[in-house]
Amino acid sequence: MSLTYITLATDKKMPLVGLGTWKSSPGQVKTAVSYALEIGYRHIDCASGYSNEHEIGEALHEKIQTNKCIKREDIFITSKLWNTKHHPDDVEPACRKTLADLQVDYLDLYLMHWPMAFERGNIMMPINEDGSVRYADTDYKDTWKAMEKLVEKGWVKALGLSNFNARQIDDLLSTVTHRPVVNQIECHPYLNQSKLVDHCTKRRIVVTAYSPLGSSDRPWARPDDPKLLEDPRILEIAKKYGKSPAQVIIRWQLQREVVCIPKSTTPSRIKENIEVFDFILSEEDMQQIDSFDCNGRLIVPTIVRDGVRVWRDSSHPYFPFNDSY
Repeated sequence: MSLTYITLATDKKMPLVGLGTWKSSPGQVKTAVSYALEIGYRHIDCASGYSNEHEIGEALHEKIQTNKCIKREDIFITSKLWNTKHHPDDVEPACRKTLADLQVDYLDLYLMHWPMAFERGNIMMPINEDGSVRYADTDYKDTWKAMEKLVEKGWVKALGLSNFNARQIDDLLSTVTHRPVVNQIECHPYLNQSKLVDHCTKRRIVVTAYSPLGSSDRPWARPDDPKLLEDPRILEIAKKYGKSPAQVIIRWQLQREVVCIPKSTTPSRIKENIEVFDFILSEEDMQQIDSFDCNGRLIVPTIVRDGVRVWRDSSHPYFPFNDSY
């Protein structure tokens, strides 16, 4: 299968469609990654925070060892530094563990998962009894300086960001040696992020869309939340092209030059999500999908404070979503 790529600022090619692995449970993620590689995926998006990199590593190792057509250098592997590992002394050990779990010698891309630092340690979510998180005061610029050393060691080919807003990106760019080449953000028709995408593009930062299909299985979803894949307007466009709603949404992103990493553990959907290179949405349909934007951010954990549901981390000084973009 012929894949379309986008070229990063480092001149490295990154496949426009990858397999997302957030919420892929143990016992399923290995099978999903193996199948994806078999049918032509060459971009796997991982994170230590997903607690499944060990199983992904088993799939990668088996496929590279047993399939002569799949070479390590042909697979674009992304991972992310988790919030509890922001202290500069913790960055190298965290990356070393990811490399060991994934059974690879290097990462093509290593992202800072969030700008906020959580309490240091091995507890993934250091949560208080009231549901709030225990934070640390590490500046993301200090974390970045430690991440840059990973490039110099050859452990990481390129660095990037995730969930950073425009102001934070510019703040970081003022001090870096190795520039971020990607910003991975929530992005879908209800939150098209056009201003942030434009901001990144002007700085030669490629945008990757996580939860591009709305992640209806997110842990904090409520019954009355909108379901993107069931939106009648998307269904109508999909019928027009003889494609699924997911394929239309992914195609919309690709025509915006936004990388897409839809997650699935279902073989038919994994296959469907990459069969998006044989049709083109009209400009009219692109504009119509753009118009669905309602600043509908879905992937933010919430807690109840004083009887009101609020964003859990909004009080953190580096929380990115208090800014408009």
